[in-house]
Amino acid sequence: AVQLVESGGGSVQSGGSLRLSCVTSPHKYNPYAMGWFRQAPGEEREGVAAIHNDGNTTYGDSVKGRFTISQDNVKNTLSLQMNNLKPEDTAMYYCAVQTMRISPTVQALSVMRYNYWGQGTQVTVSS
Repeated sequence: AVQLVESGGGSVQSGGSLRLSCVTSPHKYNPYAMGWFRQAPGEEREGVAAIHNDGNTTYGDSVKGRFTISQDNVKNTLSLQMNNLKPEDTAMYYCAVQTMRISPTVQALSVMRYNYWGQGTQVTVSS
């Protein structure tokens, strides 16, 4: 099984920055995609950013221009650089990995695409 461990969450002032990291267990197969999602209490899980096996990235509308997703294939690490944080970014952030083939009609930021999830790391942005 694929294990994912997130870190880097914390509390920051509005306009601040955080860098989240997700270390994955070594795996035999390259993932189709890796992504970051977030969920606030009472809200649905929201896709934040995804990176595909061809290097292409996808971002949610609310974070475009502020967040950057990247990966280190050697270290099996997925990162999310978050700049100019806003209070509405407050949520539990989860990393996710897609290792199973899925219909191309499923969007990159759909939770249905991913079959492994981390435990989450809390991000709190104060105004």
